[in-house]
Amino acid sequence: MLFNQQFLDALVAGTVTQTFRRWPRARVKVGSRLRTAVGVVEVQAVDIVSADEIGPRDVRQAGYASYDELIATLDKYGSGAIHLIRLAFVGEDPRIALREQDTLTDAEFADIAQRLVRLDRTGRPATKDRAPLAHATTDAAPETGGPWTLAVLRLIDAHPDVLAAKLAASLGRETAPFKRDVRKLKELGLTESLEVGYRLSPRGIAVLKRLG
Repeated sequence: MLFNQQFLDALVAGTVTQTFRRWPRARVKVGSRLRTAVGVVEVQAVDIVSADEIGPRDVRQAGYASYDELIATLDKYGSGAIHLIRLAFVGEDPRIALREQDTLTDAEFADIAQRLVRLDRTGRPATKDRAPLAHATTDAAPETGGPWTLAVLRLIDAHPDVLAAKLAASLGRETAPFKRDVRKLKELGLTESLEVGYRLSPRGIAVLKRLG
């Protein structure tokens, strides 16, 4: 589920507690936790309702100025039954604290290194020719499979604040799968997303140094 920043800020403040979506079938489950720009949001209830059941209080708690605005938005961006999703902000994204942890024990580093090895084993299919970045020094692995995690960490370290599409092209990769792989590194607390591009987190810098 996608939310705009205004909605998320209101959710954290407690002035918004629910949202509506038109879906052919529910796309979230009760108890699911969603990572957002402001932290972790939990799905507390999912119900199908009719348009006639939506009252003024529901409109306010979903962050809309009027019933007509809510219905127009639903009709514009979805189809199917109206789902009422009750939400709660449950805390900061745990990856934020994780990426600041740059002092690693040998056991912690060994665990991260093993996770990177497992990611490397997935490999990648060939896509297109590389478009090298200016002054690039990374020994990036091609998309024909094999290790890629160290290459991507080195590339981001050398080129922060660079569009993901340019980084991907320098490895001979398509943008979408490249972004998915960077998110895998983000799950380990090694990278941070910027308004444009990425950078290594303090944890990522520490890991890269130890990887050599």
